[in-house]
Amino acid sequence: MMFRYEDLGDDQFEALIVLLCRQLLGVGVKGFAKGPDGGRDAKFVGTAQLMPSTAAPWVGTVIVQAKHTNGYNKSFSETEFYSTKSDKSVIGEEVLRVKKLRAANQLDHYMLFANRRLAGNAEQTITTFIAGATGLPEGSIYLCGIEQLESWLKQFPEVARVARLDPIDSPLIVSPDELAEVVEAFAAHNALITETIDQPPEARTSYEVKNTVNQMTPEYAKLQRKLYLKDTAQIRAFLAAPENQHILRAYETAVEEFELKIIAKRKDYQNFDAVMNYLVDLLFNRDPLLRQHKRLTRAVLFYMYWNCDIGLGADDAAA
Repeated sequence: MMFRYEDLGDDQFEALIVLLCRQLLGVGVKGFAKGPDGGRDAKFVGTAQLMPSTAAPWVGTVIVQAKHTNGYNKSFSETEFYSTKSDKSVIGEEVLRVKKLRAANQLDHYMLFANRRLAGNAEQTITTFIAGATGLPEGSIYLCGIEQLESWLKQFPEVARVARLDPIDSPLIVSPDELAEVVEAFAAHNALITETIDQPPEARTSYEVKNTVNQMTPEYAKLQRKLYLKDTAQIRAFLAAPENQHILRAYETAVEEFELKIIAKRKDYQNFDAVMNYLVDLLFNRDPLLRQHKRLTRAVLFYMYWNCDIGLGADDAAA
């Protein structure tokens, strides 16, 4: 695979698609801009160079959509992306937008790119669905998944070179793998983790000082403490048990990655509330096991913060 597309940011993925579409459609492709309904489209007006073929190119207005996900191994067939029973899926919302653009004579052809796997039967099913719901001919609809995207980027290697997808410019992206191992182990000992204790442990750094240094708002800090402080002693005991050394190593690996990434990307956030919420959303999106154990995942992240494994501490406050 040419890129770890799931580790790119939305803007990076959109920039890559615009550059590719300038090869497929023409240099007149205009980059993604927010539309009246909040959606972001790229646009080409004229005669396409290569789409769908040089013998019978599209003529008119082509609207391009790029749908990026940080999730692993995603597909077009997942119900969050395509469902005939809901207009809240990605395709459902796109159908509504295509219909509006068609009614305003602002769309003749439609391309949708996503960093998801697209099987042949799913491509035909979804194309037929969009055509039936919008009145757009099937020949004017093109869906592009990772397989075709990889093929085109190999055909047009200059696109990847010009895109210059620098990892330094990427958003705060972390791997869920080690944390999932930790959470899975805790979940297998649910009674231990959910047991409430009367005397919670002392934090290594005053919680109030830590919150001030990290710019965590008082309201968010109070709610986090109320929800998850009772779990910290059990988590500490579980990690300290000799038989759980492999879980401790996974925890330490996750902490190391999270802390290094947070230090590098923290400037993008106004406070630590945003960092915590962003991490939780990202992790749930990337790993089904973490989605299955949402409360436990949040408790472990709180423990990382409470235990001064992530975020600034007393030494930083004194500096």
